[in-house]
Amino acid sequence: MTPPDGLLSERFFDALGYAARLHNRQLRKGVGTPYISHLMAVASLVLEHGGGEDEAIAALLHDAIEDQAEHRGGAAALRAEIEQRYGTRVLGIVDDCTDAEVVPKPPWRSRKEQYLRHLTATPDPAYHRVSIADKLHNARAILLDYRVHGDALWQRFTLSDPAEHLWYYRGLVESFRTAGQAPPSLINELDRVVTELEAMVRGR
Repeated sequence: MTPPDGLLSERFFDALGYAARLHNRQLRKGVGTPYISHLMAVASLVLEHGGGEDEAIAALLHDAIEDQAEHRGGAAALRAEIEQRYGTRVLGIVDDCTDAEVVPKPPWRSRKEQYLRHLTATPDPAYHRVSIADKLHNARAILLDYRVHGDALWQRFTLSDPAEHLWYYRGLVESFRTAGQAPPSLINELDRVVTELEAMVRGR
């Protein structure tokens, strides 16, 4: 039975369980919380800012290929599994959100430069909504943890130079504005969080 408009179907709840199982052994960097907490937060932001069920499911799975392919028979096998379970549209959004699928990953800076180029070249509001929800939740987490840990925070990342992280998040704000596909409320909120983080880091 199809649920009334605005409600989620069993397909979403299946995806929630699927994502939790995929990432069951994964923790958030530096804080040790189950990774599913991040995926649920991203899906929540997507739903709160106009996204439908496909986008919410893609939000739950946006890191699947990047983080879990090696445990699921490789990227091609995991892509096929996601497409079979949730369809081509969900897989397309997940693919757009994936900035690396090989192990080891390419160098950090080149991956982020490629992601920024892809962001401005892909006129898909669904992808932009999921992507900015992901980046906003990450930026909020960094800001909150920076207030507690200060510069020691950066040691949890593969690249520990705060200037590089500030460059990337400012680039995200500018790219989302240039593309004009993400909800303006989320662009403005990302800008606010990044501006506050910049001021705190540069004020130390």
